[in-house]
Amino acid sequence: MLTDPFFYAVAIPAVILLGLSKGGFVGVGNISMPMLALAISPLAAAAILLPILIVQDAVGIWAFRRDWDGTVLKVMIPGAAAGIFLGYLFAAQVSGDVVLGAVGMLSILFALHRLWLERGGRLVNASNSPVWVGALFGAAAGFTSQIAHAGGPPYQMWVMPRRLPRDVLVGTTALFFGAVNWIKVPAYLALGQFTRPNMLAAAMLMPVAILSTFAGVRLVKSVSADRFYTAIYVLMLLVGLKLTYDAFF
Repeated sequence: MLTDPFFYAVAIPAVILLGLSKGGFVGVGNISMPMLALAISPLAAAAILLPILIVQDAVGIWAFRRDWDGTVLKVMIPGAAAGIFLGYLFAAQVSGDVVLGAVGMLSILFALHRLWLERGGRLVNASNSPVWVGALFGAAAGFTSQIAHAGGPPYQMWVMPRRLPRDVLVGTTALFFGAVNWIKVPAYLALGQFTRPNMLAAAMLMPVAILSTFAGVRLVKSVSADRFYTAIYVLMLLVGLKLTYDAFF
């Protein structure tokens, strides 16, 4: 793995996209796991990405430490913990392709729906769904994150319609996935996925991960809020198409 040029040809762009996502371009990093899976097994890809995600989360949390929404975190983190536990229990029975395919199709439907509602720059009212709905989406985010680091779309489905201010959205997302990724560590340890080759590969990619996260932090603050949300929906659509294609073709 450490000497395979093709691995780094897909791993470096994947980690850069992941860093931009953690730095504020929420959603773009969801394609990183499928990219790595082009070169190595999905299990190895997930194990390599987890330490990188944790470090990138720390950068994002520090950068947006004053901007976060307590209600979202209070509702979604307990649900995510339950989803992670279910993902660990049923990892041997649940097909990764099925999970990726379901997340991909839901991402496509949600992105198309939001883009249709916001056509012409028309303002869309914030979501007023009850908190128990947020807990369910939190559980879905935790489950898919445990299986394939694909917790972004379920999280966005409940949070994005709330129309949080840009920096609050980024900070809340960083805190949520920072908690989620630490909660996943015991499960990955129990499954024996933190092997020496995987951790060495993660260490090799770590400088790229940190630099790209800081780049995302700087870039996201120069993008207007309207364009920011539109870009996220477009990215969700592209990621959904990619996940669905990988799952079924």
